[in-house]
Amino acid sequence: MPAYSFEALNAQGATQKGLIDADTAKAARSMLRGRGLVPLAVEPAVSSNSGGRGSGLNMTLWGGRVFNATTLAVWTRQLAGLVSSGLPLERALSALAEEAEKDEQRRLVASLRAEVNAGASFATALGQHPREFSPIYTGVIAAGEQSGQLGTVLESLADDLETREALKNKLIGASLYPAIVTVVAIVIVVFLVSYVVPQVAGVFAGSKRALPFLTVVMLAISDFVRSYGWLMLGLLVLAGVGLALARRNDALRLRMDAAWLRLPLVGRLARGYNAARFAATLAMLAAAGVPILRALQTAAETLSNRSMRADALDALVLVREGAPLASALASKKRFPPLVAMFARLGEQTGQLPVMLQRAAVQLGAEVQRRAMHLATILEPLLIVAMGVVVMLIVLAVLMPIIQLNQLVK
Repeated sequence: MPAYSFEALNAQGATQKGLIDADTAKAARSMLRGRGLVPLAVEPAVSSNSGGRGSGLNMTLWGGRVFNATTLAVWTRQLAGLVSSGLPLERALSALAEEAEKDEQRRLVASLRAEVNAGASFATALGQHPREFSPIYTGVIAAGEQSGQLGTVLESLADDLETREALKNKLIGASLYPAIVTVVAIVIVVFLVSYVVPQVAGVFAGSKRALPFLTVVMLAISDFVRSYGWLMLGLLVLAGVGLALARRNDALRLRMDAAWLRLPLVGRLARGYNAARFAATLAMLAAAGVPILRALQTAAETLSNRSMRADALDALVLVREGAPLASALASKKRFPPLVAMFARLGEQTGQLPVMLQRAAVQLGAEVQRRAMHLATILEPLLIVAMGVVVMLIVLAVLMPIIQLNQLVK
């Protein structure tokens, strides 16, 4: 039975919104009148398959995602709790639709419930909304349905989403303060060089005495910034746009990502972050019963670094040819040795998902530790660098004043 979203007036004149199951929109209006409500608008919660953009859920989805990473993790956790407690999937989706805070989320969950009521599997229903649910998410759900362990799989999905989001937030938090300090320092220096230095130095323009070397250099930098500052900003913007366009070329992006991994500090962080994500995804898929070749293919697609993705796909070829997973990963030097070591232990003990999850946890903790250590080092260095630059600017301004005082004496 399809679901309809409605807006109606109650006996007190207040507006009510919600979802109702009915065969047709006319039947939905009749049911609302039977409840003592005056229907104002009744629309299908799930759009037709004609691909139109004018009605139903597609109107919302074209504007942006309904679930962000955090809300998707919370929603998955709630669904896992309901399903694990023995509640049928259809009733669990109904409960989540009623508790949804936003109309867009309510429509999305209602569309999933309608697909399930129509006889489709939950994974098939999720696959109708690829913007909201990734192929990994859908594939894990499909494996859980096939194995009859949907509740357990949903719990694993929620754990993975929360862990991944926590790691990302910690990395962003570690880099946020240095980024803010850098931006503020650049703004202050540009202001001093382009406005303050010329104003102060103009006082000594009529003097026939030669200005100090530092002042002359600072004035030259000031003239350059004032004359070509906007041009430099435009060139930086064009360079950023060009870099973004260049990354659309697969060959160029592969070389750029490989070069990024060779950088002294951030390269190691990138390797650890991508390896942790790869190991966690592979562990989750293997625990859900997904065949190892398919799990490797899916886990490789989660890697944002194209060079590491290419290595993972090469390892997939080796595994397909009969090589053990640990040997295939050990042959790829971009992956940390920890992944291959835990994979070997997992193959020897028959607990591959557990060992891969431990590898993911250790790699994630190592990435967090290195990121915090790097941020701890960068913060004082940036402050000292800013202080040195400001000190040079102040000296460039004060040195002519000191010379003038000496002349007066």
